[in-house]
Amino acid sequence: MLTLGVPVIGVSDVARAAEFWAAALDLTVAEEWRSEDWRTLCRKDGSDRVLGLMRSRSPVEPRPRVHLDLFVETTAEQDVEVERLLTLGATRPDWDLYPADPDFVVLADPDGNVFCVVDLSRAPSS
Repeated sequence: MLTLGVPVIGVSDVARAAEFWAAALDLTVAEEWRSEDWRTLCRKDGSDRVLGLMRSRSPVEPRPRVHLDLFVETTAEQDVEVERLLTLGATRPDWDLYPADPDFVVLADPDGNVFCVVDLSRAPSS
């Protein structure tokens, strides 16, 4: 039977990406799934593999067709998490595709991969 694994993000600096995403999502690097070109991030209790990071030499897509959505429950929590992610090394990319009243904020990880922080109390964006 086929099962869904984990989303994988292509990155230029695997160690830096692992540090960012582990801190951003309160995860840990699984030592048994670790190499120079790969990291698997798991929940700290070891219960789940959550995210894969793979060395990539291709350029970052400014508007990728697939990206991560990170959820928060309130607008206040969204504001706090966006600021926390910025202190961890995320950036605010120039994003001209926001709807009139977005429930999400677009950020980019230290490699430039975009992701969204979505306020579930206001979802979905119209």
